[in-house]
Amino acid sequence: MDELKEYKVRKIEYSKILICVDSDDFESSKNAFNYACSLAKHYNSELGIVSVLETGDLNIFQSLDPEVLAERREEIKELLEVYGQKAKEYGVKDVHMMVTEGGPGTVIVDKVIPKFQPDLVIVGVEKKNRNRNTIGSQASKIVNSAGVSVSVIR
Repeated sequence: MDELKEYKVRKIEYSKILICVDSDDFESSKNAFNYACSLAKHYNSELGIVSVLETGDLNIFQSLDPEVLAERREEIKELLEVYGQKAKEYGVKDVHMMVTEGGPGTVIVDKVIPKFQPDLVIVGVEKKNRNRNTIGSQASKIVNSAGVSVSVIR
């Protein structure tokens, strides 16, 4: 109790925010993206936008076909360009786009977060089918393993 009485509330500021967007589920990403852009603009933070080429969604033939993989990577890159442009139009000044591959939760926790080093990770939750291996269905893995603050947005 004494510790609480002596405690003074301090302002929290974020210098780097990472938003995880799902390339095939805009519904689970849009509220999280709005939140991330709002915070990034408010704090004048860097905003990292990441999407994962979910290799588990591809059948064995697709995953072995370099043309299919290249096409899917390009689709995700184009999607991130749109997200990045929307963030800049909103007023976010410093935007970084990242495309990676693999299982979304694992790749974000093991590769993206250590590389980008955000203060806050923001992720949406898939509303329909949480059993799929998508970013929106991997929110609990990210929350439990990130090592930084994570906001889950519905």
